[in-house]
Amino acid sequence: MAHDHHGHHQQHAHPHHDHTDIDWEEMGPLLETQAELFTPLYEHAMAWLAKRQTEPGLVVDVGSGPGVVACLLADTFPGARIVAVDGSAPLLARAQARAERLGVADRFGTLAGELPDVLDELDYPADLLWAGRSLHHLGDQRAALAAFADRLTHGGTLALQEGGLSARYLPRDLGFGRPGLQARLDALEAEWFAAMRADLPGSVTETEDWPALLTAAGLRPSGTRTFLLDLPAPTTDRARAYVVASLTRIREGVGERLDADDRATLDRLLDPDDKASVHHRPDVFILAAQTVYTAVRTR
Repeated sequence: MAHDHHGHHQQHAHPHHDHTDIDWEEMGPLLETQAELFTPLYEHAMAWLAKRQTEPGLVVDVGSGPGVVACLLADTFPGARIVAVDGSAPLLARAQARAERLGVADRFGTLAGELPDVLDELDYPADLLWAGRSLHHLGDQRAALAAFADRLTHGGTLALQEGGLSARYLPRDLGFGRPGLQARLDALEAEWFAAMRADLPGSVTETEDWPALLTAAGLRPSGTRTFLLDLPAPTTDRARAYVVASLTRIREGVGERLDADDRATLDRLLDPDDKASVHHRPDVFILAAQTVYTAVRTR
């Protein structure tokens, strides 16, 4: 399950179709590119985690997607066995290939199946379980957290990445169109996200008080930290390509719900022949903040 990046709109590369089914195999390359771009943020999060759970034997990445973070977990915890768990076999194949490329395949495994039930297939409990923006793809988040907690060792840590802030790519005033376009896109994406949640099997509405939900799962909250990705303008070609891909998905998914002026602005931003587009303009940047909550199993 995935990244594509809280609300899903907070640096998610979620597909933004009118329906809310997500084709994870199709999303694979974009998910991988996004996670690679966000590596500085993840590295800071890993360094913080390493102080909270020292020398884990088994680290499980729940909803690992294509394995970028799972491989970072392998780097962070060189003595640990890593298991990437996901509902998508094609994404896990990418994860395994990545582990082989990076030389960690000897202590890297994958487990395919529906979360959270597939966690019952783990050979033994986890010392660290990372759930990176995957929980919100499960209908009953409270029950899923309880299942995650049940797969931890005594003293083991659950690290939950949810929430944060919507990413920003562009100045408030673009020089054309009505200022504040990204804030209006955020509102539409929030509606999309609510519809995605409502359409999930067994969907349960929940107050997104993550420490309270972790406590309800029988864990003791042990920390909250928000990590920043700051790729200022002028940015790299890779970051620019990511912004193009993200805005293109938004255009495909919610563009028809924009008013005519905003739709024209977004189309101009995506026109490779327009010097004011994100393909060319020098003021494109990426600024994103993502939050990680940790909790410990004490009984």
